[in-house]
Amino acid sequence: MNLFKRAWWRLRGHLGKTVMLVGLFFVICTLVLSGFLIQSAAARAADSAKNSVGVVATMQLDLNALINAGKMDKPKGQQGGMIGAEGDLHRSLVDKICKSSVVAQCNYTKDGVAAPTDQVKLHQPVPAPAGQDSGGVDFFKADGIRDLNSVKDFRNGDSKLVSGSGIKPDSASDMVVIEERVARDNHLKVGDKIKLNANIQNPDGRLSTKETDFTVGGIYKSGTADPGSYIPPMSAPSNQIYVTPDGATRLDGKKVGADGGVLKEATFTLRNPNDLDRLKKDAKAAGADLKIFPLSVNDKQYKTLVGPINKTADFASLTVWLVAVAGTVILALVIASNMRERRKELGILLSLGEKKPKLLGQHLVEVVVCAVLAIGFAAAGSQFLSQAIGDQLLSGQVSSANDAAADEGNKPDPSDPTGGANKQDAPDVEPIDSMDVRLGAGDIAKVGATGLGIAALATIVPGIRILRLNPRDILTKGE
Repeated sequence: MNLFKRAWWRLRGHLGKTVMLVGLFFVICTLVLSGFLIQSAAARAADSAKNSVGVVATMQLDLNALINAGKMDKPKGQQGGMIGAEGDLHRSLVDKICKSSVVAQCNYTKDGVAAPTDQVKLHQPVPAPAGQDSGGVDFFKADGIRDLNSVKDFRNGDSKLVSGSGIKPDSASDMVVIEERVARDNHLKVGDKIKLNANIQNPDGRLSTKETDFTVGGIYKSGTADPGSYIPPMSAPSNQIYVTPDGATRLDGKKVGADGGVLKEATFTLRNPNDLDRLKKDAKAAGADLKIFPLSVNDKQYKTLVGPINKTADFASLTVWLVAVAGTVILALVIASNMRERRKELGILLSLGEKKPKLLGQHLVEVVVCAVLAIGFAAAGSQFLSQAIGDQLLSGQVSSANDAAADEGNKPDPSDPTGGANKQDAPDVEPIDSMDVRLGAGDIAKVGATGLGIAALATIVPGIRILRLNPRDILTKGE
C-alpha cells in the first residue's frame, strides 16, 4: 500500500493526536519565527543607527608616547624639555585623513582666546565684586573649528544659529560666529567688520596684543542662561566665539603657513563601527605617526543607540536555539512513544513484506504534514506576537540601560571638538526604544527550514529503531 495513503488515513483516523502534534509544532515554530523576526528588526535598527550617528575616532597628541620616543626638544640649561615640532598635529595632515572613504564627517579644533577691543566688549551680566580681580581671564574663548555643526552644543541642539551661517570647511579665514548677547551689547549684525585683539608671545616672555580683523558670519544663541552671580568673563557661555582654524592661528599672532597651522585634536566620524582599521591604514598612508598621535574610538553614541536592541536580539537568538533544541527533544520523545503504541501495526506491515525505510517514511510524512500546517499558522500570527514580545523585551532593556547611565553619570566626550567635559550637557542620543517587525519570505523560509529540520531529526532519531526490528520480535515481545 502507498505510504502516503497510510499516512493520510492515520492522520484522519487519530485527529486528537494529529491536533496535539500540530499544536506542539505551532508553539515551537511561533517562538522560533518570533526570534528570527526580532533579530531581523534589531539588525535593521542597528544599520540605521550606523548611518545616523556613526562612530567617532579622535586623534590627538599622546605626550607619554612622544617622551618615550625621544622626540621632545632637548632641554637647554636648567630648562625642561619642550614638546617641539614633533608634537604638532598639522592641519594639512588631518585634511588628508579627512579624505578617507570611511570618514563620513571630520572636524578639528584649535584652542584660542581673543582679547576685547574698544569695538567689541565682553558680555558680563554681573559685575565683579569691588576689589576682586578677574584673574587674567578677561578674554573671549575663541575655538578654531572646521565645522560648526559638528560642535557638540550645536549637534545636540543646546546652541543654534539665529542669523547668518555657521563655519564650514570652505568658510573665509576671517569669519567669526558670536553669541547673540555679545552681538546685542555691541550692536553687531551679520556682515559687520570687527577687530579682536590677538595675544602675542614675545621672545622675552611678555604678552602683547595686536588688533586683528574679522567678519561676523553668524550669530548663535546658547541654551545656557546668564549666571546669577559673578563668574570670570571667559567662563561665561555668552563669551564663547567660534573662528576658523586659520583665525585661531592669527589670534595667536602667527602667520598661517603651508601646513595650515597646528591643531589640538581632530575627530573623524566613521560610516561604520568596523572601519577603524581602514582609517588607521589611511592615516598611516597620509604620513601620521599613530604611536604619537593615536586614533581612539568613541562609540559611546552608537552603543547608547543600539545597546538595548542588540541585547534584545541576543536574547531572541538564544531563545531560538533553546526552543529548537528543546523542541527536537520533546518531539523525539513524543514520536518515540507514538511508535511504541503502534508496534502491532508496524509488525503486521513488516510481516506483509513492507520495507523498513517505507515505514520510517510514513512516520516522516505524518510529522512533516503536521509541521507544514503549524508553520502556516505560525506565519499568520507571529508578526503581531513578535512585535508585542519584542517591544516588551526592548522596553526592559532600555529601562536597564537608562538606570545604568544614571548610575554612571556623565563622562568626558572625546567627540566634543572643544575637548571639554561639561556636566550640564544633555546626552546626544537616546537608546532605540522601538522596533519595526516585518514578516518576509526569507523569515518564513528560515522557520520552514528549521521546522522541517526539527521534524526530520525528531522522527529519524527514534525511528532508527524500526530498522532493527523483525516482525516476530514485535508481535511476540511487544517491544
